[in-house]
Amino acid sequence: DIVSSLKDKGTEAISIHTKKNNIIKTIPEAKELGFVGIPNEINNKLVLNIINIVESVLIDFNNDIVDSLRDKGTEAISIHTKKNNIIKTRPEAEELGFVGIPNEINNEKILDVINQNKIPIISPLGLGKDNQTYNINGDTAAMAVAKSLKSRRLLLMTNVDGVLDKNKKLIEEISSSEILKMIKDETVTEGMIPKINACLDAINNGVTAVGIINGTMPHSCLWEIFSDKGSGTLIRQ
Repeated sequence: DIVSSLKDKGTEAISIHTKKNNIIKTIPEAKELGFVGIPNEINNKLVLNIINIVESVLIDFNNDIVDSLRDKGTEAISIHTKKNNIIKTRPEAEELGFVGIPNEINNEKILDVINQNKIPIISPLGLGKDNQTYNINGDTAAMAVAKSLKSRRLLLMTNVDGVLDKNKKLIEEISSSEILKMIKDETVTEGMIPKINACLDAINNGVTAVGIINGTMPHSCLWEIFSDKGSGTLIRQ
């Protein structure tokens, strides 16, 4: 619904999705590993089996999104490692197995989909050497695509309202220097730090602004883009 609404309002949207819960349900080891990597301590056959399952789950979900959008009258194109791949990767760390970091984005393919008046639906997967599939953190994949395209806005959808101050009140807008101080004084901690680092990387490399919003709230994406107040935290350089 969000993606369709953005398209209806004339916004050139790109969606990078994840499906962590389905992967955890499908792979018993995933919850134990925290779904941050696939350690090489597991034998090679099992490692390959896990990345193949991760790839399959993400691609199935990608296809479901595209089908759902088409049912709503919005044309979209699947982009993943088996079709129209746009992300080349390198291993993040040897101990993490097939977890990758994007090192090249094919802007031409993405822009071609947009020029067809369709929405690119991108799975957080990439291909490395010998066309080996790598899983990519969703925020990292989104940041890499936004940086490469010099996007006007990157929205990271979470299950929290945005960045909170020490009194747990939402900060509606903040600069990169201010948010670095919040990390240093431990106002921002734990799971929010990787998101903040992705945000800072984006705005330091051509993205105008990044919003962290609560994706569980109805219409939060539309409020963030089209209202003066927004719905989450907007981070600018």
